[in-house]
Parts: sequence; structure tokens; C-alpha cells
Amino acid sequence: MARPLADSDVFHAIADPTRRAILDRLQAGPAPVNSLADGFPQSRPAISKHLRILKDAGMVSEQREGRERVYRLHPDRLTEVADWLLRYRDFWQTGLNRLKHRLEEET
Repeated sequence: MARPLADSDVFHAIADPTRRAILDRLQAGPAPVNSLADGFPQSRPAISKHLRILKDAGMVSEQREGRERVYRLHPDRLTEVADWLLRYRDFWQTGLNRLKHRLEEET
């Protein structure tokens, strides 16, 4: 299966802890970039770069409201991650069930 370009790859977008923290903050609702940047040790331009990566991955949208840029969360792209993880959840559950049965047979 071909992987998408890094700029649009949801896995690349969520790989960074700062971007995951931004997504967490946007769960509460839309927020302007200056509000999002508060509380991070990075500069505002660095936060803007993180937001651009999230936007390129389709995880957030940007809208101008007056002089501010307001960002909104689009969590539907996370279904790609959830689907991928679900395959591994099934894999681990099956493996753990086999281990349980084997250990029960030995006792």
C-alpha cells in the first residue's frame, strides 16, 4: 500500500507531541492562533508551522476572522489512525488469548 506524501500524512501530523497537544486544545472548540500558541515554549512562528502541517493533513481548517486566523479541528482524519490501530488490536488480542489458553493447559 502506497503511503501518502509526508505533508498530507495523518501519521506524520500526529507524530509530534506539540501537534497532538494542539489537537487536544482544539477539541474544546475553534481557537485563534495566538490563543493556541499560549502555553507552548515554542515561538508563534513555530506553532504556525505545526498548524500548517495539521492543515495540510486535513486535520484542521483555518478561517480568517478579522485580523485573526481561527483554527478548527477536523477529527475525521483520525479514523485512518483508528482503523490502522484496530488491526493491531485484533492481532494482540488473538495473541494474548492464545497465550492464556496455553498457560491454562500447562497448569
